[in-house]
Order: sequence, then C-alpha cells, then structure tokens
Amino acid sequence: MTGGFAVAGADPDEAERRIQQWAQGFAEKAQRYQEVQAQTEQLRLSASSPDGRIKVTVRADGSVTDLEFTDKIRSMAPNELAAQILSTMHRAQADIAAKVGETMQATLGDEDQQTRAMMLDNLRERFPEQPDDEVADETSSKWDGPAEEDETPAPPAASAPPPAQPKRPRFEDEDDDEFGPDFDPLRD
Repeated sequence: MTGGFAVAGADPDEAERRIQQWAQGFAEKAQRYQEVQAQTEQLRLSASSPDGRIKVTVRADGSVTDLEFTDKIRSMAPNELAAQILSTMHRAQADIAAKVGETMQATLGDEDQQTRAMMLDNLRERFPEQPDDEVADETSSKWDGPAEEDETPAPPAASAPPPAQPKRPRFEDEDDDEFGPDFDPLRD
C-alpha cells in the first residue's frame, strides 16, 4: 500500500504532526473567512438619485437599510417616485460585488481564487452593474391617476346587488340529544 496514509503511518509522530498542521490551517482559514463575513456584514453602500431627491443605502446582501427623501419629492408623480427609488436602489446594489471583492482581497489576499470568483459572480448576477446614464422608464401603472387633460372619469355604473346566499339546511339528528345548539367541539 503506497498511499499518503501508508507513508504517514511509517512514523506515527510525523503523521500526527501533519494532521495537526492540516487542522491548524483549516482553523486559520475559517478565522479569515469569519473576519471577511463580519466585515462584509458591516458594509453599507449608498446611491442618490441624479437630482438628489432620493438616497438609498443597502447592505452587502442587497437589502435596503435606509431610504431618505428631500422635500422635493412632493412634486413627483407616484410612478416617477417609485421608478426613481428602484433605480437608485439598483445603483447602490450594483457596487456590492466590487466592495465585497475589495474586502475579500484585503483579508484573504490571493487565497481561494476559485471560491472568491464563484461568490463574486453570484453577486454580479444578482446585482448587475447599472449604466451611468440610466434613465428610469416612465411607464403607466394601475396607480396612475387621470392625466391632466383628461376629464374627470364618470362614476362606475350601478350594479345589481349580489345574489342572496342560500341558507344552510338545518339537520335534526335524533342521536345528538346530548349536544345542544351551543355545542362547540373546539371549545372546552
């Protein structure tokens, strides 16, 4: 038998030393990854709308931690406000992969390039980079009010009342004399 364990088995002290080194290496690596995780959890990325009315801050997982408005949003149509919020949030999220990559590089150096590449590719897929000149599409939604040139919409036509619900038949069962009309099996 000429495997690594057979060679290591020739000198039990050497085998134990190698196992301890291997375990120590894993413990140190786990500590570095825990440090990266702690630093990543502290990351906050912010972006502001082009006109400065909206500011969105996100975590490294993409979740929104803060949303700020100036008084200027009062003049915005609801669909425009919603589009600006989403666009600004996407711009903040677009920097996540770069910031996490910087954090990993600072802590891990060149260690585990393949794992890092997979993690960062996943982040880039979830939070793609946004073009600098992105303009929010203004699309109509069910929340849009009538356009200014439209007349006030006519009230909805009166509809017929809903049909009456059929009454449930009452069952009289001779075997249920011990249960009164107020009996509820779910109540004590």
